[in-house]
Amino acid sequence: MSDVTIFAPSPTLTVTVEDHPSGSEIHVHAGGQGVWQARMLLRLGVDVTMCCVLTGETGRVLRHLLEDEGISVVAVEREGRGSAYLHDRREGHRTEIAEDDGEPIGRHELDELYGATLKTGLRSGLVILSGPVGEEVLPADTYRRLASDLREGGARVIVDLAGERLDAALQGGVDVLKVSHEELKDDGRIEEASGRAILHAMRELHRTGAGTVIVTRASEPLLLLDAEGFLEVNAPQLEVTDTRGAGDSLTAGVAAGMAEGATPREAVTLGAAAGALNVTRHGLGTGDPDTIARLRDRVTVRALADELSADAEQPVTGHVSPDGLAALAEPDAAADVERKRDADGDPDAHGEGSRP
Repeated sequence: MSDVTIFAPSPTLTVTVEDHPSGSEIHVHAGGQGVWQARMLLRLGVDVTMCCVLTGETGRVLRHLLEDEGISVVAVEREGRGSAYLHDRREGHRTEIAEDDGEPIGRHELDELYGATLKTGLRSGLVILSGPVGEEVLPADTYRRLASDLREGGARVIVDLAGERLDAALQGGVDVLKVSHEELKDDGRIEEASGRAILHAMRELHRTGAGTVIVTRASEPLLLLDAEGFLEVNAPQLEVTDTRGAGDSLTAGVAAGMAEGATPREAVTLGAAAGALNVTRHGLGTGDPDTIARLRDRVTVRALADELSADAEQPVTGHVSPDGLAALAEPDAAADVERKRDADGDPDAHGEGSRP
């Protein structure tokens, strides 16, 4: 039995051409949101089962690639056109040569995929619902049904979605929602990317079905809201090679922590560290677990009292243990944490040595 199940309806076959001193270098990999999340989970020592539809020639290749990486695959196989792309990066930037979202999933295949996800997800007890490549691959209401049925069966549900799929998942109810501030704006949930506007939108998402809400803000500190209140989480800022996949690595890090028994509030520091490292690499959803652990020690956290706090200059709380994270929800307890670190001689107790 795997620790985490990932619903990844349409993984993508990726072909990328890179420049090399001896000529063009061609890389063939499995890709897509669910694949990148699974890849990071494996790096963090978490067993993963992926439930997906594999289509035609690309699907047969994808199965081998996924299993070679150590991902357990529960697949509905069919003929037709699967999701794939060909990109050229020989000039130092990504140029699309060809791309195909693949054919929509038919009713019978969707029924099989739904049943396989329920069966596997209820066994693992922790499920990530990831999005498809194209908008027409499957009905958005699938996410409402899955979220509701999985939680009714006792599983915890994590989603990293936007648009109609996010709306549907919220109707079913989710334990953790991760979304970016750009997605909030595109969905019309905020008009501007101010901290106050984002926190207000987070309250609404929490009220309408998300137990914990995590919002990434590009290079700005991410924000978390749960029943205990708001947190601002600041990860080390490393040199950027490719930002794609950073959010998926964050989601995977949170899931990895939860699989080990942490609450989302405690696990978010692992997610922040995984996302911070991912931007330094071309390989999406990749990173050395020891480096991620060291970066996690550099993640700083502070409690936010209300919508006005996100735009105010305040000292960070320093490096906080999981017990300290839980204590931050209560002002008096947070003060006790600060006093304890002062007594222990923590040089970072007031933010010194912490990266902005």
